[in-house]
Amino acid sequence: MPFVIRDFKSEDFETLWLMDQQCFPPGIAYSRSELKSYIRHKGTFTLLAVNDKDGSIPGFIVAHQGLTGHVITIDVLAHARRSGVGSLLLQSAEDRLRAAGLPSVGLETAVDNLSALSFYKRHGYSVIRTWPRYYSNGVDALVMKKELNAG
Repeated sequence: MPFVIRDFKSEDFETLWLMDQQCFPPGIAYSRSELKSYIRHKGTFTLLAVNDKDGSIPGFIVAHQGLTGHVITIDVLAHARRSGVGSLLLQSAEDRLRAAGLPSVGLETAVDNLSALSFYKRHGYSVIRTWPRYYSNGVDALVMKKELNAG
């Protein structure tokens, strides 16, 4: 896999925001201020997948370390999906959360995002509830969770 994982640098922000706009529809994609706030939040880390060959960034993940882990967003450009980028990002974030001693990780995904739902289920996440009108466009979210000590 020709991707390396590295931590976010402030000069990456515009690239990540533009990627989020491409990856998610209006009402689900973050505004600049929302994404900036999530990335800067205490206890949050942002990891980028970088193409080893050309330095491009096909994806990133923002996760939070609290009493449990929380995936705030995972974005992978359409052309890089099914290449292992998302799995590498998710595994890297889970490894960091596990190393911090957190027992589990949760996330939300839109009920109509079937590819994301399938992706998370393949990675051991289970739906624990539905959150009505979670997104600003009125779409419900599925709340998903994975136990980290289960490996």
